Amino acid sequence: MTGTLTLSTKLSPFPYAALAVATYTTQAEVVFDDGATEPILDLNASKVESEDGIVQTLAKAGGLADDSAKSQAFFAIAKKIPTITAVPDLLTALDSLDDHLAFRTFLIGHDITASDFMLWGAIKGSVKTLGLLKNNKHVHLSRFLNHIESLPTTQSALSLLIAEKASGRRSNKVAASFALGLQDAVDGQVVTRFPPEPSGYLHIGHAKAALLNQYFAKMYHGKMIIRFDDTNPTKERSEFEETILEDLALLDIHGDAISHTSDYFDKLYELCIKMIETGKAYADDTVQEQMRAERMDGIASKHRDDSVEDNLKHFAEMKAGTQEGLRWCIRAKLSVDDPNKALRDPVIYRCNVLPHHRTGDKWKIYPTYDFACPVVDSLEGVTHALRTNEYRDRNPQYSWMIAALALRPVHIWDFSRLNFVYTLLSKRKLHWFVDSGLVRGWDDPRFPTVRGIRRRGMTVEALRQFMLLVGPSQAIVSLEWDSIWAINKKVIDPVAPRFWAVATDKMVRVTIKGGPEAPEVKSLPKHKKNPEVGEKQTTYTSQVLVEQEDALSFADNEEITLMDWGNAIVRSKTVDYSGIVTAIEMELHLAGDFRKTSKKIHWLPQASSAVVPVVLLDYDYLITKKKLEENDELGDFVTPVTEFREDALADANVVGLKRGDIIQFERKGYFIVDQAGGEKMEFIKIPDGKAANLASKAGAGTATPKTTISATTTGIDTPVDTKMYKVPKVYGDDDVIPKAETKMYPVKNIYSA
Repeated sequence: MTGTLTLSTKLSPFPYAALAVATYTTQAEVVFDDGATEPILDLNASKVESEDGIVQTLAKAGGLADDSAKSQAFFAIAKKIPTITAVPDLLTALDSLDDHLAFRTFLIGHDITASDFMLWGAIKGSVKTLGLLKNNKHVHLSRFLNHIESLPTTQSALSLLIAEKASGRRSNKVAASFALGLQDAVDGQVVTRFPPEPSGYLHIGHAKAALLNQYFAKMYHGKMIIRFDDTNPTKERSEFEETILEDLALLDIHGDAISHTSDYFDKLYELCIKMIETGKAYADDTVQEQMRAERMDGIASKHRDDSVEDNLKHFAEMKAGTQEGLRWCIRAKLSVDDPNKALRDPVIYRCNVLPHHRTGDKWKIYPTYDFACPVVDSLEGVTHALRTNEYRDRNPQYSWMIAALALRPVHIWDFSRLNFVYTLLSKRKLHWFVDSGLVRGWDDPRFPTVRGIRRRGMTVEALRQFMLLVGPSQAIVSLEWDSIWAINKKVIDPVAPRFWAVATDKMVRVTIKGGPEAPEVKSLPKHKKNPEVGEKQTTYTSQVLVEQEDALSFADNEEITLMDWGNAIVRSKTVDYSGIVTAIEMELHLAGDFRKTSKKIHWLPQASSAVVPVVLLDYDYLITKKKLEENDELGDFVTPVTEFREDALADANVVGLKRGDIIQFERKGYFIVDQAGGEKMEFIKIPDGKAANLASKAGAGTATPKTTISATTTGIDTPVDTKMYKVPKVYGDDDVIPKAETKMYPVKNIYSA
């Protein structure tokens, strides 16, 4: 870094272009200071205080191609877009840009320029412009914007901004934005509820709902109910209730009361009878496929106008669990053809003869979520029902159920569902991975379950900050994982003790001339910036171990710095026939200035008592596609290899660690202890939030290739299996060698037989 770019998260519009260019060119380090009133670039002893000047200066310093005449025109457009208030004028500008980009990747030439970042930043910071682009009428401009935003450096810049906004010192502002969300909230009277179905383990999406419910309950000095929505005996088990409570405890979430929907089965049954008797519900034996089609087409069921007596008779058969009763369900009589299809006579009761894990064989009928949820919310005193906006179409249905039964109304507060790229949150699909043996269980560090991400090194504090950051958002998007891991890094970095590890594969032995004749031990801080973390014992010997990668980079007589020791000069290297360094000799030079060396390397003493064998683990995403579509076959997108194990030697100070402790192996990253006992300690690498480190190792968005390459070839083209139709060769089967007048000497056809 040669400069500093100072930004404030409060700037409006935010200078996205300056942030992105600084990250792309690496010519300036980004510093956030909310006291700054404008972006400021300090570069080469000069200051630049306008965004367009900053972008141009950094682009020039970073060697970006540019065309000054054309770039000025696009800079002018970028500066004008946020100021346009009339929609027709703004659409005209967007149309012009879309036409310009119809056959271009970038605005000017074939390489990215300052103009591209400037235009992207201007549109990124304009809410009105982004809203107009959602109509999908500017496909070329949208493609261009998506490309700039998808760059790893841009993603890294945005995650840096998100992490900064999510820091603890801004928590009060986040809380204020949440306070606006609860309608008619009265301090001391707010009651929220978290209603998980006990049919699996909690994942990160559930964690958001649980954290938000607890957050609001505490904010308004109210209470939160944990209610198990146990209305489907086919899927539910008591063991899942226990694990859900354990997972909530891991997140430091504790309900003021714990209940079950099954506690209200008697009351729900009475209320269903009331619905039938008042003509607001009826029995139906239409088969599921036909019922679904009739609801889609707005066709009334043939039983919609059956008598109350007939409906009660069929409901009694259902309650008894008879063969006749199994054919029927109960539907609420809302509407036949309402434009909102959720209001087209939904099912509110169905028959299931399997025993319930809490009520046993008492019931053969069970309420659906659509009926039980609003009723029990009202009965339990819930004032605000928080639910994801995927249920928004069913909100009128929720209110109708309460009104139809003359129950106390409940406020609904919507928030966006949490989706992540390369991540499955479907319980059915996660079950498939467990059943197929592709993971070791529901706490596998590759899983998005609470247990999985905690085992991977996610902290409760990072989860809380991230959920509060994205909580008010109504946008349904697939988030990158870098944002949440960047927040997690900020949480763990100040307290994670530092140790060293060297991969045993191709490690290099180094002889230190001038080193101690016998091993010497010194006490050093585990964290140089936080003495409260404690001290460790570091052993110094004249024989040390370094990484092969470092050894390969050393030049003869180069002065390097041995971390926590001092400088040394590389006097000789022994390299084998394959180019691998097998031994090095260095001369200790403690008088050397570590500020003048470009290489600061970690090392380990070559003493058995000072090192221990460990295993370092890293993981990839389970699927190779960012988002699976409805018709995608899960098996086609399974990542071939998702676990990477590396044997290493580590500083013996790690022996005192226990499972769940978080550390940093310097120059390797952050790790969490996964196995403290046994033959070797195992450490799982914690993602650090950098986009490059979180990219899929298997390739972006592609399934495991199914195309097969032919085993034999007869020419320069390699035939492959294809569904393309075959066409005859233009010149037939004979080789055709074009002749031309040339002074070049003739060469033999290397592909001829």
